[in-house]
Order: sequence, then C-alpha cells, then structure tokens
Amino acid sequence: MTSIEVRALTKEFGTRRAVDDLTFRVLPGRVTGFLGPNGAGKSTTMRLVLGLDRPTSGTATIGGRAYATLDEPLRHVGALLDAQAAHGSRTGRDHLRTLAASNRVPDRRVDEVLERTGLAAAARRRVKTYSLGMRQRLGIAAALLGDPGVIMLDEPSNGLDPEGIIWIRELLRRLAAEGRTVLVSSHLMNETASFADHLVVLGRGRLLADTPMREFIHARVQPGVRVRTTDPTALRNALARHGHDAVEHEDGHWTVRHARVEEIGVLASSAGVPLLELTAEEATLEQAYLDLTSAETEFTAQPQEA
Repeated sequence: MTSIEVRALTKEFGTRRAVDDLTFRVLPGRVTGFLGPNGAGKSTTMRLVLGLDRPTSGTATIGGRAYATLDEPLRHVGALLDAQAAHGSRTGRDHLRTLAASNRVPDRRVDEVLERTGLAAAARRRVKTYSLGMRQRLGIAAALLGDPGVIMLDEPSNGLDPEGIIWIRELLRRLAAEGRTVLVSSHLMNETASFADHLVVLGRGRLLADTPMREFIHARVQPGVRVRTTDPTALRNALARHGHDAVEHEDGHWTVRHARVEEIGVLASSAGVPLLELTAEEATLEQAYLDLTSAETEFTAQPQEA
C-alpha cells in the first residue's frame, strides 16, 4: 500500500512558520482534497513531500520512503505544482520525452499520455504557444508519464475550460478507482466537492480537519428546507406550533432549519398552507469550509461601505 505520510512536519522561513507540526496520511483508492486559505501552507507541504524544500523538523514520506531516495521517481510519484515549468522552446512531446528518458520510461508512454490528456494534436507545437489550459494538461501528462501509484496535483483545474474541468474531474475519480493515492489542492470548493472523497484542511500551517468529505460537511452545516407560500402568516404559525426554527428572506422564501422536505410538506398540507415552492437546501462544502476557516484566513478584504 503506497500512501503519503506526514508526521510532525514543521517548516520555518526565518521567523515565519509556514507548516506547524503537521500530521496526516493520504491513502490509496480515494481522492483527497487538500484545502486551506491562501498562506495556509498547502503548497509548502506538497514541496516538502516532494523533497523540493527541507523540513525544519518532522518527516514526509511516500510508501515509507523520502522522495529523494526513490529510484526513477516518476514511476512512483507524479506531480504537478507549476504549469509553467515546461521549457517554452520545446515541443510538448519533446518535454515529455526528456522526462521519460531520465526515468527509463519507454517512448510509447509519451504518446499514450498525450492522447489521454487531449494533447495529441498539439504534441509537436512549442510549449510557448500553449494556452494556460494546455500547459495544465501537459503538466498532468507529465504526472501520469511513469504510471505512478501516487498523484499530487496543485490547482489542476486552473485555466481549464468547462470541458477540461469535467475531464479532470473524471480523471481524478478514475485514478482513485484504479487504487492510486491522489492528493489534489484546490481553491474551488464546488469543484472539490465534485471529486473528493476525503479532505485535509489546513489553516496557518496547522491541521484543521482530516475527515471524509460528507462527515466534514454535515458536522458543520445542517441541511434545511426552502419554502415559499402565498400565506406567510399561516406558514409562520404552523411552523411555530411544531417547534420549527424558520427564517424569512427578503425575496419572500423561508428557510426551515434542521428539517426534512417530507416533514414540512405534511405539516403545511395539514394546516392548509398553500405552497409555491418546497425544496431541500443541501449543506455545501463551501459553507462548511468557510465555517471552519473564517478565523484562519491570512488575507481578508473589508466590505465596501455603500
């Protein structure tokens, strides 16, 4: 079993502690979303796992070994940290062929990953002519090149068009289903919710959460019911009689907290309350994330006064 294991990991830059006594594991067979506000330490942690920075203390290992000790590391770990890393004067194919040669990966694999990432038609173009989305795809192709058991991607959806976002979502799920260990850093909450099974959340370099995504959401945000009626007084009275906490919004709809659609529907029908709308308001990853990290954001904009 190849997992990423971080133990008591700390990284200081001068007087600033970017990663603070961090411990977590990323396991095979699922997509782990790596979340946190700007400055939380996500990118630094990924660099430490990949041996690009040296920890002040603690360890970060892959399958029980430090990245620097891996022979032909592309066969073990595929990573995308910077889509601009490829040399602009090389073609996309030559960039991948260079990486393949340095890790004894056969040339045929280059064409396979170009096809898999949708870059086959652009393989002989120079990288400097690629759009940001194409560079992202090239970086993902490089990460897949050695057919590794561990995949680490930092903001892989950045620059992708809607079709590309759907593609990366399906790719991540497929990689996890193949039994690989997949760690994905992202700022896009809705997108993370579409592919992640598990979450690791950081704030100011510290671990805030390490939990299945559904548990993370439901522990912090209670679902509710959205109701709209032509008789708000009757609705208010009916809800109050049954002990429901409800909030009326400016546009006229009501939110009934800690309730189920079926329950509110039966209640309104019994009370003769006419309903124009009755839908479930599901708790979202974005709501849960903001609830957890609101005090951990390093950069906060103040609201503009009218």
